[in-house]
Amino acid sequence: MRLGFLGCGTIASAVVRGLAGKGHQITVSERSTSRSAALAKAFGDVTVACNQSLVDASEVIFLGLMAETAEAVLNGLVFRDGQQVVSFMAGADLDQVADWVVPARAAAVMMPFPGIAQGGSPIMALGDTELLGQIFEPDNRVFALWDGAELKAYLAAQAVLSPAARLVGDAADWLGQRVSDPAQGEAFLRMLISASLQASGCGELIEALNTPGGFNQRLRLHMEAAGMRESLTEGLSKLEG
Repeated sequence: MRLGFLGCGTIASAVVRGLAGKGHQITVSERSTSRSAALAKAFGDVTVACNQSLVDASEVIFLGLMAETAEAVLNGLVFRDGQQVVSFMAGADLDQVADWVVPARAAAVMMPFPGIAQGGSPIMALGDTELLGQIFEPDNRVFALWDGAELKAYLAAQAVLSPAARLVGDAADWLGQRVSDPAQGEAFLRMLISASLQASGCGELIEALNTPGGFNQRLRLHMEAAGMRESLTEGLSKLEG
């Protein structure tokens, strides 16, 4: 496909890296000049263009803009009938995007993660998930959401990633003070967590690690007694608003 990326921040750059070399013609905007230039230098199928030239060259246009400035940027561009627009902006719903890009079609809102650059990443998506599946699967997995409220709940719940990384990082720091190779210790914990959660559901894994008196059970019970679960639920509810 002919794909265009308006805005070339961290997430948009990761998406481009994940799609480059897969047969698409990719155009990125001059916004975030250093990133767009680096992408064009790294990949032969990526070119840099001004915003209107990018729109003219693309069948599917991804919006990696700031929600508060998107309307002003998009109102200065001319879209055409038959184009598909996919937004990365959590702060703008599909109806708003549709108003900004007429007569093009606001196809979907998707929330990618940096891991999409390597593949194997989840993608939260609302709207035309079939189109997104054609572009991103099977290298990644598109999780289709029902409505805006469900997207909001997913956005809140995905924030568990940062505290989970903090938890593993702190355990790695603790381990690093006690072993000869701290970097190996962190790599071990990261692999342990990711492989274990990939292989089974959370409830199943907790039960498998619930040996009475075992290290896993003892640490989990200690942290639960300290209010871990209540604190998490309270924090997620505040994010959901």
